[in-house]
Amino acid sequence: MHAEAVAGAQRIVLFDFDGVLIHGDAFNLFLRQRFRRGWWRLLLALPLSPLLAVLACRRSGRLADARLLVRCALFGVGEARYRRLAARFAAELVQGSRRFSRDAIRALRDRVRSGDRVVIVSGCEERLLRELLGALGLDDGVEVVASRLGRGWLGMRIEWHNIGRRKVQALARHGIDAWAFACSDSYHDLPILALAAEPVLVNAMPELCKRVEKALGRTVTRVEWR
Repeated sequence: MHAEAVAGAQRIVLFDFDGVLIHGDAFNLFLRQRFRRGWWRLLLALPLSPLLAVLACRRSGRLADARLLVRCALFGVGEARYRRLAARFAAELVQGSRRFSRDAIRALRDRVRSGDRVVIVSGCEERLLRELLGALGLDDGVEVVASRLGRGWLGMRIEWHNIGRRKVQALARHGIDAWAFACSDSYHDLPILALAAEPVLVNAMPELCKRVEKALGRTVTRVEWR
């Protein structure tokens, strides 16, 4: 599998977004803005706080936790309005922001210029991610495999949460089952790092590097991107 990705005419390289191209979690920043600008949405989430706390302590409950928060933050928001909100948020975040990694952006652009097939595979929501890439001038020659929202009775809801092994599944549906390079900052991306000819950890603490290398049974490339 690795040989196919490396030996082919066009290498496939994967970049995570949160923690790699941006310092932090883009969709969480968007949700926080929604709660700040609509205080009444906090009233929707407040009765659920005991349940959210319980779910946060359980690995299997994290997706349910995220679903509830998204429901509250996007209550009454339809698809067209969500697109407008995502575009506005992306423009505001990119303008004068130091949240984005210049080193990571430079590395991604170098990969595109070298002729690699560059795919951003992320847990960030797809529409928001595409708006952010467009605002950064990174939408040309870059593919996106990400989480998706769908329309619900009460507003937008999580349709596909692109994390962990789900990233491998989503890439397969995208027609990709082998890649030469994958970079991430998270242990949750072990499934895509394991299948990469060159796994790369970005700004990772030594403990995380040791944990990933032990799970993979091989060393990983470590980079410090600012």
